[in-house]
This record gives sequence, structure tokens and C-alpha cells, in this order.
Amino acid sequence: MTVTDDTFRQTLDYPLSESSMRITVIGAGEVGRTIAATLADLHEVVVVDCDEQIVEELTYAYDVLAVHGDGRDIETLRKAEIDRANLVIACTDNDDVNTVICATVTMISDAFTVARVRHRTLFETWNDRPDAFGVDFMICTDSLTSEAVFRISGLPAAQEVDTFANGLVRMAAFEIDPESPFVDQTVREIGLDESVTVAAIFRDDELVLPAGETVIQSTDRIVVIGSASGVTNVANRISLSSRSPTDEVVIAGASEIGLRIARLFEEHGYHPRVVEQDPDRARNAAEALPDTTVLKGDPTDAGFLEREHTGDADIVIATLPNDERNLLVSLVARQFGVGETVAIVENIEYTELFETAGVNVTVNPREETAEEIIRFTRLIPTEKIVLLDHDRAEVIEIVVTEESILADREIRDSTASLPDGVIIGAIARTGELVTPRGTTVIRPGDHVILFVDTDALDEVTEVI
Repeated sequence: MTVTDDTFRQTLDYPLSESSMRITVIGAGEVGRTIAATLADLHEVVVVDCDEQIVEELTYAYDVLAVHGDGRDIETLRKAEIDRANLVIACTDNDDVNTVICATVTMISDAFTVARVRHRTLFETWNDRPDAFGVDFMICTDSLTSEAVFRISGLPAAQEVDTFANGLVRMAAFEIDPESPFVDQTVREIGLDESVTVAAIFRDDELVLPAGETVIQSTDRIVVIGSASGVTNVANRISLSSRSPTDEVVIAGASEIGLRIARLFEEHGYHPRVVEQDPDRARNAAEALPDTTVLKGDPTDAGFLEREHTGDADIVIATLPNDERNLLVSLVARQFGVGETVAIVENIEYTELFETAGVNVTVNPREETAEEIIRFTRLIPTEKIVLLDHDRAEVIEIVVTEESILADREIRDSTASLPDGVIIGAIARTGELVTPRGTTVIRPGDHVILFVDTDALDEVTEVI
């Protein structure tokens, strides 16, 4: 079952014309803090946590009401005025606690409940029976993380990848290496496919909306939107490669995330290799993954990896339950000449260390979860939303209505009515990709993919 934004809006019992709602976040760990910090400017946010010191810190750090107590306790929920909440998000680090919180909230409130769970068992039960547990919407961290890794693994050099308009449009972000052929070239000079738009450039702390004469610099992070083949060509040129990046895949660790990633590769016709040291996990992985080769061994052992020809892999994905070991796996893989390394990083503070050490892509499960929940709370009438660069910008897909400022107008006219910080990246019309140009007329029913600076988001919402 897929729960859409429309399902969420229909379930919430309050007028959609209101610009804000009351959101109660239970659990102030990394996920809860990120959610609270992001939503506090737009909504009335209440945060509940058992740690009195964290509650005190939140009171001074963010514009939220912080309540000390156990979210499973009815008295704590009453103290947080749960009867006034439109949305309750249970995001502690304990799956069972989050499920119980939602069940408790359901008994005393009409709020829409969201539970964050780490493992798939509860999620699969809920997905099969959405009325289970008193949870209106469940978000599975391991599934989100696995899907993010798989999307990124499909493009060499990509740091972030997503699709829109039922896969017709692809968005990707790439960091420009000092040796890249794009360095010191203008956007016009790099000669991208007609179907691809360079939507934005993140340059240090600056967000640049590029023109044809904008010069691309080393360490820039560029965002491109266009056809799947066009974006793949960009990836190949940036990585100086024309090969498929996923011919040979090695996954270090048969963790829950590792198994899910392997299964995703299997579903798309690949035959990955999984390296697992624990014999029981290795055996279980071999039984669960018929098209995967499972190797029993230490994925941090350079000798073992050399004997198994890990250097032949196009990509190595480190999914061990320990950040330090994931870093070691990635470094050994780079030593063997593996072109792409992806690592799961549980501690977000280690992200910069991994990247400095040469790991191509890091994926933080808690960050993926926080972004998914934040997307879910957006009130913009969108088909899909992707957050970029820690919510500095968003790529959104909308269906143009007859009342929209974009309808039946040439892009050069309609964009003049849009705020600064908005780029039309692609248009999908009746299953076909339309490359946006100044004279292109957008029609009602078109799916339009927009890049939006977060600072312009409220204004964009009002006019589209």
C-alpha cells in the first residue's frame, strides 16, 4: 500500500487553507530534532522527550514547546495537549515504543499518527494491514535507506538521485572533481543533452541558479534534471566513464539494510556479492537471496577481499552496523581501485570525515527518515517532493491546474510572475518528456518539475 499526500490531507480533520498545523514530535533524538527545527517556522510544534536536559536545550534552541515525559504515558500526552494536535510523529529510537505511542494517542485524540520504525517486520505487518497498531502512516528507516543507496548506485559519481513523473524524469546531484572536464567550463560550453537542465549549483554556502554563461568551478555541486538517458550521460562524463556502474556490485555486511539492497539489485536483474563474517547471517543471506553470491569472510580483511577480486567491482557498498568498519571497508576498496564507494553512516557527524577520506557517497539513515517525514508534512499540493542539501532547496513535481499561474502561458511569461529562486527543470505531458524552453507553453494536466530555493517556497505555494 502506498499512502499519498492526498491520503494524508483527507485524513487530517482541519481546513487545508490554513497555513499551519499543530504537530507533536515524540522523541528528540537526531530525527526528532531535525523535524522540529525544520517545521518550527511553518507550524506550531510540540516536542516530547524523556530526557529533561534535552527538553531544556530544545526550549532555548528552537521555537517549540518542549515537554518532559514518556510519550507512552497518557498524562504526558495530556500535558502536551495532544487533543489539539493535528499530527503526531513518534520517532524515538525504539520501534515498539513508537508503535505503542501511536496506539495510545489514538485512544485520546483524533490526530493523524506517524510511526518511525527501523526494521521491516512491523512495517510489513502494517503495510499488509494498515489498520494495525493504531498507526495511520508508518515509515521504515531501513527501507528508505536501502532505496536511497540503490538509486545512487545506478549512476556513477552521483551523490543524490531521484525520479519524477513515473520515472520519465530523473534528478541527480554531482560534486565536480578538480579533474572533471566540466571545471572552468560554462554551462553552455559543457554541451549537455537537450533534455537536461542544470537547475542549480551549490557553491560553498551559496546557491547559484545558473545561466548559460555561468562558469562551473571545482567542488561545485550541480543539480541536473532531465531524461533518464540524458542524466546518465552527464554522470558518465563527470565520472570519465561509459560503463554501467552496477555490473559488479559488492555489499559488505548482511545487515537488514545490506539484505534489502541486495534484494533490490536482484529485482533489477543484477547478481551482487555479499560479504558477511558471521556464519549464521551468511547462511540466512544465502537462503534469502537466490541470485546473490554470499561470501563468508571479514569485509575489512584486505587479504580476503584481494583473493575474492574485490578490485574488479564497479561499486562497493558498506552496510556494516559500525561506522568505523564501514570507513575501513571503503578505504580498502579504494586501495584496490574500486571506482565507487557508498557507506552507511549512522553518526551524521562522521559524514565529513568519510568524504574527506575519499568515500564517494554517504547515506545517513536518520537523515533519510527525517527528510521523508518532513516531505510528508508539506502542505503544497505536490505529486512528489525531494529535499536537497539539508533542506536548502527542494525539487517538487506538480500537476498544473487550469487555475495555475503556469497554465496556457509561455514559460518566459509565467516565470516572470514567479519569485526568484525557481527553475522549471522538466515537463511531462501524456507520458512524454517536454524540454522546457522560453517559448514552451505549459498546459493544464502537465506534470512540471520545479527546482525551488526553500526561501521562496511559501511564495511559490501561493502562486502555483
